Amino acid sequence: MIRPFLAVIFGAIAPLAFAPYSYWPIIFLSVTGLLILLRDRPPKNAAWLCFLWGVAYFGVGISWVHVSIDTFGGVPRIVSFALMLLLSCYLAIYPALFGWVLNRWFSQNTTFRLLLIAPVLWLCNEWLRGWVFTGFPWLWIGYSQVDTPFAQYAPIGGVEAISFIIIICSGAVANSILKKQLRWLIFPVLFWSLGSLLNAQSWVTPDNTTKTSFALIQGNIDQAKKWLPGERWPTIIKYTDLTQENWDANIIIWPEAAVPAFEYELPGFLTSLDHAARQKHSSIVTGILNQSETGKFYNSILTMGAGQKAPYSLNLKDRYHKHHLLPFGEFVPFETLLRPLAPLFNLPMSSFTAGSYIQPNLSVNGRHFVSALCYEIAFGEQVRENVTNETDFILTLSNDAWFGHSIGPFQHMEIARMRALELGKPLIRVTNNGITAITNAKGQVIKQLPQFKTAVLRATIESTKGKTPYYRFGSWPLYGLSALILLSACLISRKNSKRSDKWL
Repeated sequence: MIRPFLAVIFGAIAPLAFAPYSYWPIIFLSVTGLLILLRDRPPKNAAWLCFLWGVAYFGVGISWVHVSIDTFGGVPRIVSFALMLLLSCYLAIYPALFGWVLNRWFSQNTTFRLLLIAPVLWLCNEWLRGWVFTGFPWLWIGYSQVDTPFAQYAPIGGVEAISFIIIICSGAVANSILKKQLRWLIFPVLFWSLGSLLNAQSWVTPDNTTKTSFALIQGNIDQAKKWLPGERWPTIIKYTDLTQENWDANIIIWPEAAVPAFEYELPGFLTSLDHAARQKHSSIVTGILNQSETGKFYNSILTMGAGQKAPYSLNLKDRYHKHHLLPFGEFVPFETLLRPLAPLFNLPMSSFTAGSYIQPNLSVNGRHFVSALCYEIAFGEQVRENVTNETDFILTLSNDAWFGHSIGPFQHMEIARMRALELGKPLIRVTNNGITAITNAKGQVIKQLPQFKTAVLRATIESTKGKTPYYRFGSWPLYGLSALILLSACLISRKNSKRSDKWL
């Protein structure tokens, strides 16, 4: 029982490596411990150990999901915890698959399997989790290193490259412990040193011609009251008043679904707001909900004011529509079966339609923004493929009020910072109640508002020129290398197996 117990402990402490705790060495301790536990275990036993690690890892790491289920799901608390456990068990299947494959086909040659095979299989494990059933790429282990020298590998190969390196380093430490040979510790030392040197590398340079003043409005609207009919106009007036106090900004940005109404319900207000912004030579960006003529619902971003080609009109073709929808929060898989079962599967705003994967950048007062609404910022490849040569800034609007005083918003901000680092573009993040912030092109926070406070973040920033290797090629070179390593390992394993059969 010692190994299963340790697997749970190693999994439970791993989330401490992420925001808001940011004890980044813990992820190395956790993964190293897991790799040591897998030594000489049968495949099924290895899968079970990794499954227990995963249940503890996700049970602690995404415990914030429980807040939204408990508060807005309309189910008893015991059911909320049960659903949280069920989600953790599902996500734990991926590390379990990692353990099973590693010990099923690569049980021999400790050094080779820990330093090459384990990183490749872990990369596959995280990729699958970020793709199956639309994907849930939360808590990819690379995000834990956003404030360390390992973060400097992100502009080269994305967060996946950092995950890959973490497993190599952890494997090297595990191998050093198992073989009692200190020489393998050279790998983490080399990767750390190279990351430190890369910190001086400037993949992009500042572009002084793009200097822009921003006013980011954090309304701090109570999520439980936001959609009550009597709260519509008080909310709209609150955002309007804060906007009128900041007309001197080039661009004023409201958060996701800041307007608690469908766009077609407010043509007069939006026309007046657009007219006022034009007069003040300012632009407004806001999250808003839309309904098409065919009855489809969209979570959208609307731009108004100076720089727009024409005065405001209800034209859904000129909006950004969220592509990557949150399962159960914005759409319900197998909804004909699940919706009748419980109020949880019938949450407000859970019937959205996905926008296109590739959409034009938002053009706002002469600046171009690649957009990501809330959960979408976790999909690095989607953000990368929407960046163009004209892109000035990364824009993400969110409403993390669903997750209360939990660790979720901090993890969300950490993920957003990684996108800026990967692409070499400043990131602008506007939320309802935090965390509203601006980062530079290296993912470092320049300014940030406190949570749960009505406030306006004012900043003047400039974009960058140039392209990071990740922007040019994405993570595909890393995946190509991984495929080559895996293929070579399979051929070697097969050759050794035939040689053994011959001697037998």
